[in-house]
Amino acid sequence: MAGEPHLGADAADKDRNADADAVAVAAAPNGAGGGGHKLSLVPLIFLIFFEVAGGPYGAEPAVQSAGPLYALLGFLIFPFIWAIPESLVTAELSTALPGNGGFVLWADRAFGPFSGSLMGTWKYVSGAINGAALAALCADYLGRVVPAVADDGGPRVATIVVFNVVLTVLNYTGLAVVGWTAVGLGLASLSPFVLMSGIALPKIRPRRWGGVAAEKDWKLFFNTLFWNLNYWDSVSTMAGEVERPGKTLPKALVSAVSMTSLGYLLPLMAATGAIDVAPEDWGNGFFADAAGMIAGRWLKYWIEVGAVLSSIGLYSATLSSAAFQLLGMADLGLLPRIFSVRAPVFNTPWVSILATSAITLGMSFFSFNNIVAAANFLYSLGMLLEFAAFIWLRIKRPDLSRPYRVPMRLPGAVALCLVPSAFLVFVMAIAGWKVYAISAAFTAAGVGVYYLMRFCKDRGCLRFSDGGGGGDEGTEAAAFQRQGGRNGDV
Repeated sequence: MAGEPHLGADAADKDRNADADAVAVAAAPNGAGGGGHKLSLVPLIFLIFFEVAGGPYGAEPAVQSAGPLYALLGFLIFPFIWAIPESLVTAELSTALPGNGGFVLWADRAFGPFSGSLMGTWKYVSGAINGAALAALCADYLGRVVPAVADDGGPRVATIVVFNVVLTVLNYTGLAVVGWTAVGLGLASLSPFVLMSGIALPKIRPRRWGGVAAEKDWKLFFNTLFWNLNYWDSVSTMAGEVERPGKTLPKALVSAVSMTSLGYLLPLMAATGAIDVAPEDWGNGFFADAAGMIAGRWLKYWIEVGAVLSSIGLYSATLSSAAFQLLGMADLGLLPRIFSVRAPVFNTPWVSILATSAITLGMSFFSFNNIVAAANFLYSLGMLLEFAAFIWLRIKRPDLSRPYRVPMRLPGAVALCLVPSAFLVFVMAIAGWKVYAISAAFTAAGVGVYYLMRFCKDRGCLRFSDGGGGGDEGTEAAAFQRQGGRNGDV
C-alpha cells in the first residue's frame, strides 16, 4: 500500500520502535507504569497467557462434545484461524497506538468517540463477567480440596471475598508485581501437565486419537474452542505500561500464542492417547481424573491445586486489563477523570481497580448460564468492530507509524480478518434469544452511558480529560493519540 512501509530496513524499524517507545513513556505519568517499573518481556508473556487461557483447564468439553479426534483437530487448527489473526492485529495496533485503553483507543481513532465508548462497554462488560465467573470457578475448584467451600454458604462467600480482596491489593501494588506473580502461578499450574504428558508417553496408543462422540454437540464444541482461545487483545489496554512496546509486545504475543496452543494440545494428546475413556466422561475437571488414572492420586491432587492457582492468575490478569481499560477511557475523555487517578506510591489506577473489583465481586454471586454466553456475544461484537478499525486505519491512516506491521498489503489484511470474522458471526448466530436480549440490554446501556457522559461534560457536572490520553492533558502523547483528528467526527 502506497505510503505505508513494510517490515524491512533495520534503520527504519529502529526508528519506528523508538517512536512507539517514546510515546509509551509519555503516555504514562512520571514515565512509569505501576510502581515505577514497566512490564518486561517474561511477565508480559505470562500475563497474556492468563488473559487467554491459564492452562488446559476447561478444554475437556471439546472432547465431550465431539470426541478426541475433533478436539485435537480443533486445538491444532483454531489457533491459525483465530488466535494468530487476533494476535497480529493486536501487535500492529498496540505498537502503532501504544497507549492505555487499547482497543477503545483504536475504535476511537478509526470511527470516533461513540464507537470507542461502545467498544469500551462491550469489552468491559465481557471482561467483568468473565472475572466474576473466575472467582466462582476458583471456589468450585477449591471445593474439590476443601468440601465446605463447595456448598453455598458462609465458607464459599468468605472464599470469594478473600480471593477478591487479596488480588485487588496485588493489582494495587503494580503491574510488575502482578506480572511476576503470573510467572510463578503459570509455572506452578502448567508443571503437573508437563509431568502427566511425560508419564503418559509409554501408554499412548495413537488409535485412541481417532475416537469421535456418538452424539456431537457442535454448539458446545465451538463455544469451548472460542472460550479457551480468545482475549488476545486484552493486553492492549495496558500497552502504555510496557517496556519498549514496539519490540516487546510482538515478541510477547508470539511467545504466548505458542505456549498457549501447546499447553492445550500436548495434554489433550497425552490424556486421550493414554486412557480408554468414553467422550461423554470428559466433563469439566476431567483432566484431574485422567492424571489420577495415568500417574496416581498425587498428580490428580496436584492438577486440582493447579486449577485453583490458574483461576487466581486468570482473575488477576482480567482485573488488571479491565482496570487499565477504564484508565484509558478516562484519558480519552470517555469517562470521568477520576478513573485515571493513580496511587501516589505505586502509580496504579486505584479508582479503576477498586471499581472493577467491586463490580466483579458483586457479580460473583449471580447465575451465569445465559450471562456468560452474553459476554461471549458482546466480545464478538467488539472483535468485529476491532477488525473493522484495523482495516479502516490501514486505508485512512497509511502515514501512521507502525513499529510492527502485519506483513500484508490491504487485500491480505482484509483476508486475514475475514475468516475470524466469519467465525464470530457463526458464534453469534447460534446464540439463543435470551443471549440476544441480554446483549441488547447491555448495548443500550452502553449507548446511554455515552450520552450521559456527554451531558455531564457539557454541563460541567464531572471533570473529564481533554481526550488526549496519557493522563497529562498537554503532553506529546495527547497530541499523538489525537493526531489527524477523529475520522468519525468529520
